[in-house]
Amino acid sequence: MKLTWLLVPLLLVNIVAAEDDENELPLAEPCDVEACKLPNCRCSSTAIPGGLRPRDTPQFVLVTFDDGVNILNIETYRSSLYGRTNANGCPAGATFYVSHEYTNYQLVNELYSNGFEIGLHSITHRTPQTFWAQADYSTLKKEFADQRVLMSHFANIPLDAIQGIRMPFLQLAGNASFQVLQSAGMTYDASWPTISFINPGLWPYTLDHASIQDCQLPPCPTASIEGVWVLPMISWRDLQNNPCAMADACFAPPPLDDEDAWFEFISTNFERHYFNNRAPFGFYVHEWYVRTFPGVYKALVRFLDTINNVPDVFMVNSAEVINWVKNPIPVNEYREQPCRQNQPSPCIPNNCGPLSSTHTEQQFWMGICNTCPNRYPWIENPLGL
Repeated sequence: MKLTWLLVPLLLVNIVAAEDDENELPLAEPCDVEACKLPNCRCSSTAIPGGLRPRDTPQFVLVTFDDGVNILNIETYRSSLYGRTNANGCPAGATFYVSHEYTNYQLVNELYSNGFEIGLHSITHRTPQTFWAQADYSTLKKEFADQRVLMSHFANIPLDAIQGIRMPFLQLAGNASFQVLQSAGMTYDASWPTISFINPGLWPYTLDHASIQDCQLPPCPTASIEGVWVLPMISWRDLQNNPCAMADACFAPPPLDDEDAWFEFISTNFERHYFNNRAPFGFYVHEWYVRTFPGVYKALVRFLDTINNVPDVFMVNSAEVINWVKNPIPVNEYREQPCRQNQPSPCIPNNCGPLSSTHTEQQFWMGICNTCPNRYPWIENPLGL
């Protein structure tokens, strides 16, 4: 058994501290395409990486779910996602941006061991939304860098497998969250919606230089933060042409019990990508929405069944898109690549509780993959010591 979690207390101490005063960060300058080169730098642009033609470009589909993982939503994930393969025979992917409270880490381990990507969605997911807009580097380091340690430890998954974050409420915090990514050695943020770069869509880019992306939930980053990637959330258009960053946030969706209408709705938004510059298409959602409305669930499964049989469409983990953008290759070469190798991580199930916490009088139970903590893990005590 690979007990990588034995090393994580040291990482709490050794993560490099970034400059807390954002005024001292270098202001991002306009991007020079001659100076900003892959694999480590890319200007914000709708141009297809590598100068590929649309027909030679893989169409990536990103299915993501936010919030905690528990015994209710795991049933949706098992029935809709497990066992899928793309047309090239490789396993299909999905990404889970997981918040801590009420999460069952045995089930997080199950998702990871089935080949899906685990990202971070904060320890507390606290309200109000303004908390996140005003959060500084130190605050967000405790929410995300420490959550990465917490997640790796209790789910027994490798620390370096956790590379992406999504901010609660999609609320950006200026430069601070991107500084945390850089200092923690993580790769990308998937929190930033765009409504100005939908058709054609905005491809992933780095923050080495100034971004052209519209700022829907300010404050947005202004500094040069080298090597950190933005995975833009390209908005859908609902039935009244309103933009919506997440499928469950559309103002005018089809009737929620109408599978055919929802299948058409998803497909129409997908085709805007597929018949244009093939920027990654996202089905971003909270699981409760899919579980509550069977028409949405059936349409999603039908859509995934459809794309899994299209030769140039690939349902992948979010990190796989960043990896392709760093080294873009034509779709015919991409299809012939070896499949992503899934290395399941062992879990020794342990059900812990009741555990007291510092943030509430409530007591908690935790499903984990190693030794029970002394207290419920929380801010400033992610290992529950």
